Amino acid sequence: MSQKQCPGLHPLANGAYAWLAPQSSWGWSNAGLIVDGEASLLVDTLYDLELTSEMLQKMRDAEPRAKAIDTLVNTHANGDHCHGNELVTGAEIIASTASAAEMNELPPEAMAALMEAAKGMGGVGDYFLHCFGQFRFDGIRHTPPTRTFDGTMNLWVGDKPVHLIEVGPAHTRGDVLVHSPTDRVVFTGDILFIEGTPVMWQGPVQNWIKACLLIEDMDVDLIVPGHGPITDKHGVARVRQYLQYVRDQARSRYDAGLSAFEAARDIELAEYSAWSDPERIAVNVDSLYREFSGAEAATDILELFSQMAQLAGFGAAGSGAAGSGAAGPGAAGSGAAGSGVPDTNPGSASSQG
Repeated sequence: MSQKQCPGLHPLANGAYAWLAPQSSWGWSNAGLIVDGEASLLVDTLYDLELTSEMLQKMRDAEPRAKAIDTLVNTHANGDHCHGNELVTGAEIIASTASAAEMNELPPEAMAALMEAAKGMGGVGDYFLHCFGQFRFDGIRHTPPTRTFDGTMNLWVGDKPVHLIEVGPAHTRGDVLVHSPTDRVVFTGDILFIEGTPVMWQGPVQNWIKACLLIEDMDVDLIVPGHGPITDKHGVARVRQYLQYVRDQARSRYDAGLSAFEAARDIELAEYSAWSDPERIAVNVDSLYREFSGAEAATDILELFSQMAQLAGFGAAGSGAAGSGAAGPGAAGSGAAGSGVPDTNPGSASSQG
């Protein structure tokens, strides 16, 4: 399923819809709507209030049962999937326990402060503005889940069963799939980036691979990713194969003693180089190195963005990233200290889309 898909609202089945973003890069996320009888369930909100308001209005115009959303499910804690929660007034908001905790660590105000600071941060600041400068983070009120779960949760939307399946930690700590078997649709959140490079803030990678295999085994016709066009099981397999390829490539370089950033620069992306945001390999290799070594402490988010900025051609002003990040056995000069970036870290790395 590779044909061009227009942004906006797409009917999927009798009472299921996908909202597709105009692009698949940082912050441009998808969402979903499931309705039956008088009931409605929204899958995710968007990165800012303007985008979420536009989406909700289009849904209401197309589907009367969307005028009052009963249930909102946040697939994970990234702001581009929950910053618009406050606009879904009166809804029960559901997320995994892990995601709810992560959301509380990542208030929208932190992103607004970081974007203001980015103007004086050199190359990495330019990269932040390139990725996130088109979104408006001011005035967003943190609106956390009102109900949480672990493992699985079964809901009803009218007479339709909807299954919530926690597959994290993977992309983030508490990733959730939303499966509507009646509609033969699954909404995957950021377990799937289609035509864009996945970014593994959390891991372990095997959890993410298992999540892809779970989707591939589902009896579904349509698969709505967190970013990119609606896909099929071939698209899921491509994401899984990317993760397996980067895991194997990173492992060989870890064993050879390269630092994480050296490995990220050395890995040939080959067929995956055409995907958007290939510089995310810096984050993916860093997470894999932490997994290989058993390190618990995450690399500083600004250091990771400095590395991505360099790979994307935005310069390395004050980053010192060439020898930074997790290192393979025997590698010297690792560590995120000395990044030269103001201390505006919003918390966990997964604050970014």
